[in-house]
Amino acid sequence: MDLGDILSKEQIVPDLQATDRWQAIDELINNLVATGKIKPEHREAITAVVRKRETSMSTGIGFGIGIPHASTDLIYEVVGALGRSKKGVDFNSLDNQPVHLVMLFLVPQGQFQKHLHTLANIAKMLHKSEFRQALEQAPDGDSMLQIIRDQGKK
Repeated sequence: MDLGDILSKEQIVPDLQATDRWQAIDELINNLVATGKIKPEHREAITAVVRKRETSMSTGIGFGIGIPHASTDLIYEVVGALGRSKKGVDFNSLDNQPVHLVMLFLVPQGQFQKHLHTLANIAKMLHKSEFRQALEQAPDGDSMLQIIRDQGKK
């Protein structure tokens, strides 16, 4: 499972307003509620589990990338949202650099292998500098989704 399987253009936020990782997580969870991927009544519980995971260790992995993620029994399939920040988000990253691409994803509870596999695929894609640059320079969410789908075919 890769980014192209998880995302629709509605789940891409090409202009994140967040200035820190907590706001970015909230903004992307709000997107998942708005797109019907998370039930509104589950917003707080899911936010709490993602924040708990993020508190244990920042998912700002360097290279301007943040991958907040968690497992929850409140969803039945892997869901995610991608945000792009032109000015950068303080994510308390390993390299102390601002994050420009934030890929939040959730995996159903108990699907540990799927969780690791999804995380590895996302990290592998985002570690390619040409791919990151293309996403950062794309004019809109449609273009970003096309770049993701093209990359998934490689």
